[in-house]
Amino acid sequence: MSRMKKVLLVFLASESGVDGARSLYGKADSKGLSAWFDRSVRNMIKRTQFAIPSLGLMILASIEVEGIEQRICDLRFEELPANEPWDLVGISVQTGMSAKAFDLADTLRRKGFRVALGGAHATLFPESCRPHADVLVRGEADDIWSSVLRDLRDDRLKADYAPEKFPDLSISRPVNTGLLDTKRYFTTNLVQTGRGCPYNCDFCTVHVLNGNRHRRRTVRDIVEEVRRFREHDDRIFFFVDDSINASEEYARELFSRLIPLDITWFGQATTALGNQPRLLEIFSRSGCRALLTGIESIEPSSRTTHRKTQNRPQDIAESIVRIRRAGISLYGSFIYGLDGDTLDTPATILDFVRQTGLDVPGINILRPNPGTRVFDRLREEGRLLFDPGDLGAYRYTFGQEMLYRPKNITLPDFIDSYSRLTSKLFTVTQSLRRGLAAPNVKPAVLLFNLFYTHLYALSRNDLNRQRLTLC
Repeated sequence: MSRMKKVLLVFLASESGVDGARSLYGKADSKGLSAWFDRSVRNMIKRTQFAIPSLGLMILASIEVEGIEQRICDLRFEELPANEPWDLVGISVQTGMSAKAFDLADTLRRKGFRVALGGAHATLFPESCRPHADVLVRGEADDIWSSVLRDLRDDRLKADYAPEKFPDLSISRPVNTGLLDTKRYFTTNLVQTGRGCPYNCDFCTVHVLNGNRHRRRTVRDIVEEVRRFREHDDRIFFFVDDSINASEEYARELFSRLIPLDITWFGQATTALGNQPRLLEIFSRSGCRALLTGIESIEPSSRTTHRKTQNRPQDIAESIVRIRRAGISLYGSFIYGLDGDTLDTPATILDFVRQTGLDVPGINILRPNPGTRVFDRLREEGRLLFDPGDLGAYRYTFGQEMLYRPKNITLPDFIDSYSRLTSKLFTVTQSLRRGLAAPNVKPAVLLFNLFYTHLYALSRNDLNRQRLTLC
């Protein structure tokens, strides 16, 4: 009988920001109490809002093929077990982490391991991945990963795998969380109800990678999955869909069925929820305690330019107030630096946050992600600050560097205004005030705000160091 073949699925940690609050400029110079505080914050971040497993790898690891054993390696918490005889090492590649992924792949291949590269970057830019991979897996891999595993078992691996069409999500595909160490994560209860997005925001790749229409799993499968997950981890559930309320009828049926299960859940929704009173009530009764919503911009010209045209700023404000009145805390995500933004925009954001009582306002800098229309446009306009031909030069950070020149604001003025905005929004006093005022999960809201107070201080420091080079 042939031996069991072993597959390692690897999740990479980013160099800075969300995976550890590190400066882009190397180790901090802090010592003593300050150094202890920095280390403590990094460790707490890993164990709180940012430390969740990769749902994509959970899905792949749950695909069972006779003769194949799979394991997940999360490099945020463990060293890569390179001393074990892996028959295939799979690495999910994100564009902002591609250089690091390629370095790891090259190292493993030199040691004699076969490497499979997949994920968003492999789908959007397969040619950049081919020199670093024995196997390339493009697109949503739900249907084709089993083919990869069978071919590995039968010693007939191909160099390229890609689905002919998007997977049918109505087919039952149980996800197994038993391969995860629950103590490492804030929660392992990640649930996806569907994929795809009908909107076309030019800074987003969801509609590019997953299609322009929603594909949904059956309510029956999701309810059963919640029951199974709870046996392994009885903590908070996180519904990872970008807009869980996109179909009001579907969401009403799903979360009505979840009410008897008595769970607590967080998720992501559009502000349209505030105009869906029946669904809002069901969310609250089913255990929804906090939501992330992508506000992005409240400047009408920015929303039009970047095709974020779903609703008006005043409608957004009224919706936020209604959602919070229903007992749901809100994280509101903004992007400052869009093409309609001016030096007056920070004051508008501050007024909006005060008016709505947002529990956690996230202030992001536009990330021109390769593969998006905004990247193509900024490249054509000569506004990128990194070589667009070198995809490895694009990286993910927590607002710690400028990757482009804003349209209406000079770089020095933008960095100054961004720094003033975040320093006004995030202080220990503001964190305490928001924590006490939150309609729900007050400790979590307080921790988010305290962490962001630290992280935005880090981003201000790095941006100002970058300005010395750029300006």
